[in-house]
Amino acid sequence: MSEVHVFEHPLITDKLTRMRRISTTTQEFRFLLKEISELMGYEVTRNFETKLVTVETPICIGTFPMLKQNFFTIVPILRAGLGMVDGLLELMPFAHVGHIGLYRDETTHQPIEYYFKMPQNVENSVIIVVDPMLATGGSAADAIDSLKKRGCKDIRLMNLVAAPEGIKLVQERHPDVDIYVAAIDERLNDQAYIVPGLGDAGDRIFGTK
Repeated sequence: MSEVHVFEHPLITDKLTRMRRISTTTQEFRFLLKEISELMGYEVTRNFETKLVTVETPICIGTFPMLKQNFFTIVPILRAGLGMVDGLLELMPFAHVGHIGLYRDETTHQPIEYYFKMPQNVENSVIIVVDPMLATGGSAADAIDSLKKRGCKDIRLMNLVAAPEGIKLVQERHPDVDIYVAAIDERLNDQAYIVPGLGDAGDRIFGTK
């Protein structure tokens, strides 16, 4: 079974509380999400493998660790996932960015894929799938399905806020994919929104209704 990593760093929890406020503006919300994404990125990448290389410093030649893998892909689930990309790119400016477009059917709450665009040879990449909210888990699980169908294996999922129902579904369908979240909230309501949550992340990022 995959592991669920919950980040309780005070800087992350403080910023998340600010994002939850109904009075937080679109500009503030977007900036806080970028900051949290970068902070979370340090932990999501903690187990990236390194190799020893020989480097000449201004003083002498020495052996030091560098990343073993050089192909990383950030995959936002459109559209809200886009709000987490810039923070991770601040941390990993060398990373590629792929996109998966999914929307939730208003009646069934099931995800429907309408867009899939990845860098060439993505199956050889370390992949971080990002979406602020892990609600029912359907969109995340389907996005991971799409990646695995293309041969992708090294995948991890990064969310801001998760519901227990969403975590359960992703773990059932993808027991090999670790989940990284800033908070696990209480439950889903009848409209499949996370409670207490922070509302519709996409609307709050982009100022839409």
